[in-house]
Amino acid sequence: MLLLGIDIGTSSIKVSVVNATTGKCIVSAQYPEEETTMISHHPGWAEQSPQMWWENVQQAILKANASNLYSPKDISAIGIAYQMHGLILVDKEQNILRDAIIWCDSRAVEIGNKAFREIGEDRCLSRLLNSPGNFTASKLFWVKENEPDIYQNVDKVLLPGDYIAMKLSRHITTTISALSEGIFWDFKEDRISNDILSYFGFLKSFFPSIQPVFSEHGQLCKDIADSLSLTAGIPITYKSGDQPNNALSLNILHPGEVAATAGTSGVIYGVTNQLISDQQSRINTFAHVNHVNDNNRLGALLCINGTGILYQWLKAQFSNALPYSLMNKEAEQIAAGSEGLAILPFGNGAERMLNNKMVGAHIHNTDLNLHTRAHIFRAAQEGIAFAFRYGLDIMRENGMSPKIIRAGKANLFLSEVFTESFANATRVPVEIHQTDGSIGAALGAGIGANLFSAENAFLSKQPSKIIHPQPTEQFEVAYHRWKNLLQTHISESL
Repeated sequence: MLLLGIDIGTSSIKVSVVNATTGKCIVSAQYPEEETTMISHHPGWAEQSPQMWWENVQQAILKANASNLYSPKDISAIGIAYQMHGLILVDKEQNILRDAIIWCDSRAVEIGNKAFREIGEDRCLSRLLNSPGNFTASKLFWVKENEPDIYQNVDKVLLPGDYIAMKLSRHITTTISALSEGIFWDFKEDRISNDILSYFGFLKSFFPSIQPVFSEHGQLCKDIADSLSLTAGIPITYKSGDQPNNALSLNILHPGEVAATAGTSGVIYGVTNQLISDQQSRINTFAHVNHVNDNNRLGALLCINGTGILYQWLKAQFSNALPYSLMNKEAEQIAAGSEGLAILPFGNGAERMLNNKMVGAHIHNTDLNLHTRAHIFRAAQEGIAFAFRYGLDIMRENGMSPKIIRAGKANLFLSEVFTESFANATRVPVEIHQTDGSIGAALGAGIGANLFSAENAFLSKQPSKIIHPQPTEQFEVAYHRWKNLLQTHISESL
């Protein structure tokens, strides 16, 4: 019995096929090979085509099938992970009404800030656990105000995973976890927020039926099954945002456990059983995959928009087509601290942990007689690690002090320079595991299909490596120099 996991990333689609009995990944496939770009009609905007996601999902599944390492007919359940906070609008015929406004789009910042003030800051933080900020609800209101012809044809409001599940099954559902990440969920009332509906003037009918994360979200349609060599009627039994899903893949289910990712964006995600909120909404709290009304399991999430996207930009501008692995090798030749070169990675929209400021990416202290592209590669990785340290200090202010952080061996955690810099900057040991979002989505499908429990899914999973922090005084000096530069830019952006 096999499980199919689909991960809808910002840069590409990845799928994995996992053996439900052993928990082992048989094959993974990514499509396309090169990173997908974002559509940016104006500074601070970020959109992608949902139809492109759907086409790439199909190509990734066909690519996995072409490995001939399994029989597609043996796949018995499908799980979906997806980039969070996106806005997809469909009409009554399930047609897309516009491109998706994705997670790092900054156009709705002021809409969310105004809602935070007018609904009431204490009320938002105690009920929504967040400011409406730059999340899905605020983006939907932007469409209402600026694209009324599109808005009047809206039948359902979807997140990216809801959309792909709809394309596979022609059935639409959502979850409490998804509604909470869109800032539509009232945790005190355990229902869609009347405050948000009333303030923004949204119809409750916009929202699909609510299902548990681990449950059936539709069955694979025959025509789609035939085109992908799968079996018609396979259930979609799991659907989660990428960060809760990453935490699941790392067996992060209980209060005090913490995960990290460093893909296009960077995230530290810690589980708590408390309805916590940061007074400035610099970190955000959403329902975790195993949250139920009588047993709180919430994910406190620190997000840094500009992480892997910075390294992708450097690859395009400076690497002369080097693969990331060789960029990392060059970075390893430079001493910690990058000989004074410092990079701020915040060039991908408004940063929530910086109070939704658009600080921008900056390269500082360049010595034209000393610094090479290898210095730039190392300084970028250190700058991203420093951003994690800055954000983790905010989480510590809010009572979350991890003793260990787990991460999958993927994206920037493939780099020894970054992984060591991360451990040294945060001063927390890091466990590296051989997993990723698509494997987590496949295992989530197995849990949703009642093939095994969440706890049993990870009993045999052991870290492949543990990195203990060994920060030097030079490295700590480099962090404080970096932090002073950041605070100067924050002041300038006021």
